[in-house]
Amino acid sequence: MGKFLSKGEILSCDRFPVGSNYTFLVKIGNGTGRHRFAIYKPKYGEVPLWDFPSGTLYKREYAAYLLSVILGWNFIPETVIRGGPYGVGSVQRYVIPSQTISYGDIPENYRCALREIACFDILANNADRKAMHCFIGSEGRVWGIDHGLTFHQHHKLRTAIWDFWGEEFPVYFSKPLTKLMTGLNKPRGKIKELVDLLEPIEIEALKIRLNWLVELNAFPTLR
Repeated sequence: MGKFLSKGEILSCDRFPVGSNYTFLVKIGNGTGRHRFAIYKPKYGEVPLWDFPSGTLYKREYAAYLLSVILGWNFIPETVIRGGPYGVGSVQRYVIPSQTISYGDIPENYRCALREIACFDILANNADRKAMHCFIGSEGRVWGIDHGLTFHQHHKLRTAIWDFWGEEFPVYFSKPLTKLMTGLNKPRGKIKELVDLLEPIEIEALKIRLNWLVELNAFPTLR
């Protein structure tokens, strides 16, 4: 799917009528009659913000995807950076949401996936986890989308997922988090790609948050 997103021909491009930044639904073909839909967020469609560097949100979308893959949690749809009708931007596989199950209705048996997203949001310093950004897809998986406001060096966490604060981490969180700690010291592969997308000060802040979470081994307590 990644090659389809990065190399396929964009056959149509239609703007979503909502959102402060320009976002498009694109139809991508591969020359064989097959096609897929994706979400295209061009750099030059980003509205300048006072706190995030201009023209970086598309990189943060891809950086968030890489982090989810590195951790092995894979709740963000496949994402690439590529050119499009309005220039370079992020292109993310479109996931059809369930018509009946949104974040507020996600049942108990999905809490494992929600814990992963909640931990990810702290680590990535997600400033925009709205309830509508976390949902069950039509195929039955939990997904998270819209990660342009991530990885700021200052505390920016804003999230609708407060369910687990004060709980200890599941045992299986330890391995991916400690592996990421080691990898950030000598980045290579996907970790090197992640590091190269962000500013050095943002990577240092990421390391601080990671070390804190590993030492705490729990979601922070609300006070």
